Amino acid sequence: MIFREKYYHKHPEKYSKEQRFKFAKKIMLHMKNRGRVKTDYYGRENLPKEGGYILYSNHQGKYDAIGILTDQKEPCSVLMERKQGSRIVAKQVLRLTGSETLDLDNPKSQITTLKKVAEQVAEGRRYLIFPEGKWGDNKNTLQKFNAGCFRCSFDSKTPVVPVAIVDSYKGLNGNSLRKVTTQVHYLKPIPYEEYKDLRKNELCDLVKERIQNKLDEVLKKRLEK
Repeated sequence: MIFREKYYHKHPEKYSKEQRFKFAKKIMLHMKNRGRVKTDYYGRENLPKEGGYILYSNHQGKYDAIGILTDQKEPCSVLMERKQGSRIVAKQVLRLTGSETLDLDNPKSQITTLKKVAEQVAEGRRYLIFPEGKWGDNKNTLQKFNAGCFRCSFDSKTPVVPVAIVDSYKGLNGNSLRKVTTQVHYLKPIPYEEYKDLRKNELCDLVKERIQNKLDEVLKKRLEK
């Protein structure tokens, strides 16, 4: 598959963005199946039917983007931390999906990248962003959300879709061959009209709060069983 991706990359004029995304999904589904990961999806009705928008998800591990992107019916790009995006399979998927990487050590380049993402979303592209930037050993616990990435929504004036992932850290962690089930919850979108008068940190806090509430709800039900 890697060699085939190189051909796609060298001859972009031969393939539409839909064809490239379909092949990217094929690569990711192969990894998902080999890793014995199953993902349950909730709230698909909350995804806007038309136009560009940004999915803002919590971050737990290397499976996170795969779990979300393989469920998308239309092409969707992802903003990934540069070091993570340089890994062999991640690099191929990022190229196929027309995605961007963010250098967390270079504030100036971050501004340029976020502006580019905003322009693409304004033109109708869908994007996945992880406000936490990267993951640690946080599992189902939220880390600090970085407000700067929400500039993409303010500049593109498009819907914000919070996404809560549960148990995603268990996928592709290399520590076990047991079957793993993760969850992806698409929460109610926040249209531009609702957040346009907020500050970036206020929108950031709002999205984090909604994701936290969903995590609390899911984990509480688990304890009650």
